[in-house]
Amino acid sequence: MSTIAANLQAVEATIGAACAASGRPRETVQLLAVSKTFPAEAVLEAIAAGQRAFGENYLQEALDKMQEVARLQPDNADIVLAWHFIGPIQSNKTRPIAAHFDWVHTVERLKIAQRLSEQRPPERGPLHICLQVNISGETSKSGASEAEVPALAREVARLPNLRLRGLMAIPEASSDPARQRAAFARLRALYERLRADGLDLDTLSMGMSGDLAAAVAEGATIVRIGSAIFGARHYE
Repeated sequence: MSTIAANLQAVEATIGAACAASGRPRETVQLLAVSKTFPAEAVLEAIAAGQRAFGENYLQEALDKMQEVARLQPDNADIVLAWHFIGPIQSNKTRPIAAHFDWVHTVERLKIAQRLSEQRPPERGPLHICLQVNISGETSKSGASEAEVPALAREVARLPNLRLRGLMAIPEASSDPARQRAAFARLRALYERLRADGLDLDTLSMGMSGDLAAAVAEGATIVRIGSAIFGARHYE
């Protein structure tokens, strides 16, 4: 078994334990393997171990990696990958994001959503969207404020070629499980308010390696895990 396969197995066990502790079925939480800064070969190891959803932050790196994975991946019609864009979005980068990704977790402005909708190739089907919420109110963090989200969600939900799935957040880092849960609980409460207002949402993208258990306890449906799977990041 490769190191990445063993790490995936360990992460799966952690998610399974968190689900059991929260009384949730394991299948209600999807593992998104954050492969940013890691090469195509690492993604292929994860694919061989059964992982199918991958998160990328940097557009050009991601496009190069997708191409390389497609070139190196064995010809197997049963393997369908989902690529999630989880980095900041510049207006001049929306066209390739709309063309090549299945999910975008980091929409915080209507202008970006409109461009993604306009530039989504119709043959690819709807682009799945999460709105990024600055749930801790940090000036250094991206994301719409809690107050801005309801109006933004209604506008995004109306756009063609997109499907608004839910909310994403990266709360202020904390090693205190109670503080972790409090931030995730605020995101869940906002999500439930939107659902009560009639929006058809099903996704809470929240939780990383250090706060996975708290996120699952508060209703995460996607957890974003990188270094626990691929190892320490290497930046050029």
